[in-house]
Amino acid sequence: MKLELSERLYIEDLFSRSLEFDHLKGEKLEQVEKLTGDASTRRYYRIFTNINSYVACVDNPTEKGENTFINTQSFLSNYAIRVPQILDRKVDKGYILEEDLGNTTLLNYLSNIESKEQELAVYKEIIDMMLSLHNIPLGEVEKSKKFPLKFDEEKLNSEIEFTVDYFVSKFLKIESDQIKESILNEFKVINKRIAQMPMVLTHRDFHSRNIMVKNEEFVLIDFQDARLGLPQYDLVSLLEDCYYDLGDENKEKLIEYYFNSIDNASLDQEDISKFMDLYWDMTLQRVFKAVGSYAYIFDTRKDVRYIKYIGFAMEKIRKAMMMNPRYSSLRKVLFGIYYES
Repeated sequence: MKLELSERLYIEDLFSRSLEFDHLKGEKLEQVEKLTGDASTRRYYRIFTNINSYVACVDNPTEKGENTFINTQSFLSNYAIRVPQILDRKVDKGYILEEDLGNTTLLNYLSNIESKEQELAVYKEIIDMMLSLHNIPLGEVEKSKKFPLKFDEEKLNSEIEFTVDYFVSKFLKIESDQIKESILNEFKVINKRIAQMPMVLTHRDFHSRNIMVKNEEFVLIDFQDARLGLPQYDLVSLLEDCYYDLGDENKEKLIEYYFNSIDNASLDQEDISKFMDLYWDMTLQRVFKAVGSYAYIFDTRKDVRYIKYIGFAMEKIRKAMMMNPRYSSLRKVLFGIYYES
């Protein structure tokens, strides 16, 4: 991406201060490149020296010591969860210097998969990473005071309201208040079931674009919004990923692998049928929220890159709704307007 002169000078100035650290001494700045951003407002730059390369993230400045990304990175590192190393920080300027993880996301990596067996092996490694996160004792999570937020009814319902606003109203151009209220009320029932269950620390956006592959090692990124939630929130994010179509056979094996590895007793989900009921509830909520995000990006930024995922996500939702008759009324309302728009 094109790098403005003011941007280059700003990054060069920040990095020149980083060079004062012992572990960077002897290196000389050679080049700065602007990287394609994600769906957030954060800006990323790759910095090349005569010896190494790094990635600088620039976000809104915060008070010293109060950076969510840094706080979460430190917490996760303590539990041996592979996250990017932080080499320098100036949070009063919104600057964080990280190790360069390269350009290969899990999504890119999957394009070279040769078989279902290899795909399964890769995903089991990722599930193991997820289990390390979910198995962090809840007492330790609460004691850290770094994760005050959770996916309660209010939060889950607000995400559905967000999608109804940007997808139903603005993207599909549906004006009927009755239809929109019907969708909201149906999801409130689902969200109530989800929110009343025991929770774990969740990543919140655990999908194939938020896992990097460096030297055949998987590294978790974009974790700064971690909060307490149903474990199925992350599991659905990964297995029902709107960017990659994981086959049903491997998906079933991975769900079983996760179920047999997590402490189901503490989660009050010892019965597989209950686990799966909540899995499908979470699929509807999580994927519908993703649809809202894609519609929002298009509406506010006119960025068309994410529109192609809406159709895939909606068919994923319809498939999940067909798993249980309790979703019938919501399916008829939602797909009645979707297929006719």
